[in-house]
Amino acid sequence: MRRKSVVSEAKEIQIAIEMINLGARLQLLESETSLSRERLIKLYKELKGASPPKGMLPFSADWFITWQPNIHSSVFIDIYRYLIAHAECRGVAAVVKSYKLYLEHCQTGEMEPVLSLTRAWTLVRFFDGGMLLTTPCTRCGGHFVVHTNDLYNRYVCGLCHTPSRAGKTGKYRAAALAAIAA
Repeated sequence: MRRKSVVSEAKEIQIAIEMINLGARLQLLESETSLSRERLIKLYKELKGASPPKGMLPFSADWFITWQPNIHSSVFIDIYRYLIAHAECRGVAAVVKSYKLYLEHCQTGEMEPVLSLTRAWTLVRFFDGGMLLTTPCTRCGGHFVVHTNDLYNRYVCGLCHTPSRAGKTGKYRAAALAAIAA
């Protein structure tokens, strides 16, 4: 019996290390492992060289509906659902694998990731709780995150109907100026 708990604890430490390296917040680690708070803080400090950030986890589903987060959230949740359906992956392992694939997708598309691991985990919890779902865009057919109780029978996604200020950030302007200069 003792051997099984040692193996289980070692596996949980590995999962915690992987999540910390992906940027998980302490509350996520506490929720998904049975390791003590003190042990997780020590592990976090050992890996990151600093104390874990303080503060509350994201708690509003509205963030996932705004323009850019909605696109990234929709990509992530599609990856997550695919892994659940086809890769026999469950729980936090599915969230971590989906998040890694999401990061690879962003890197391949030369995009800055918008979702943190903590936001991705929260998104999955909102889907599991029935607060969010996906609906197809009537123009492109892609599936996008929406509030469960919203009207979406004629939904048009943020890619097909881009807001006028989309992409007008300082980073965008700097990249555009660099491209013009080159």
